[in-house]
Amino acid sequence: MSSAAAFGYAPDALARILDRAPPVADAALRGDTRLTAPWGHGELHDYLHGMQGHVIITYYGEPQDIVWRVGKERLAGATRSGTITIIPEGHEGRWDIAGPIGVSHVFLSHERLAASAEQLNGGRPVELLGRVGFEDPVAARVMELLGRDAAAATDPAARLFVEQATDLLVTQLVRGHSSFGAIEPPARRGLADWQVRKVAGYMREHLDEPIGLDELAALAGLSRFHFCTAFRQATGSTPHAWLVNLRIERARQLLAHPELPVTEIALAVGYETPSSFAAAFRKITGVTPSAFRHQL
Repeated sequence: MSSAAAFGYAPDALARILDRAPPVADAALRGDTRLTAPWGHGELHDYLHGMQGHVIITYYGEPQDIVWRVGKERLAGATRSGTITIIPEGHEGRWDIAGPIGVSHVFLSHERLAASAEQLNGGRPVELLGRVGFEDPVAARVMELLGRDAAAATDPAARLFVEQATDLLVTQLVRGHSSFGAIEPPARRGLADWQVRKVAGYMREHLDEPIGLDELAALAGLSRFHFCTAFRQATGSTPHAWLVNLRIERARQLLAHPELPVTEIALAVGYETPSSFAAAFRKITGVTPSAFRHQL
């Protein structure tokens, strides 16, 4: 394999095969590690060449099937909340993602990975494992926190938090997704992929309407009780939390259109009052809808 210097800068490499470039935050962290806030891109069917540094991804919104083919090896999963994908430095292959997804990225330098690994394995070389839609709620949650504060990392307090959270993420990667230690894939539980897609698709199509558990359970062919349990096992989220995330994701898209009043956007994503919409939006994003629009 060639040296890291021969590989392309990861955000640029991704920009060449995606329908938009990753919105990398301006602030570079220790070891030239970079972050993105949550964002989204469309389906993908293309070959990705080896990149400089490691790319770590977590997911938001409706799940999609995802496949990474490296030679004769095939890694497959789904872009569910609570899962991560790891593209180690220099690894290449063909990617197929069935539809649009919400993501956030950590572009991790090998320098920073090695520094953290040294404290765990006595300085022996460490290599990350390739992962696709791999269930790791710990790493995914840390990445959600990093995505939330990515743009604020120029503030000293926020930067301290982000640096320490990044160290925590790297420690989890070394102990669970590397040649040092590996988490075993969990046994498959809960809803099948088609059931998750059907329920999530129905939610997305009816965001402006009240949606009850009984109608969602009927789509999956389960009782209300068994549906709630199976949905959480499959996605790591309750049906209500999943629906709220879809509503806020759609609201973020609509807020990019300045001609749309916030009140109209609230109604379009299922909130009867601007106050209930603002409370839900702030809980997910950390800012009010108006403040979010001002940042665009």
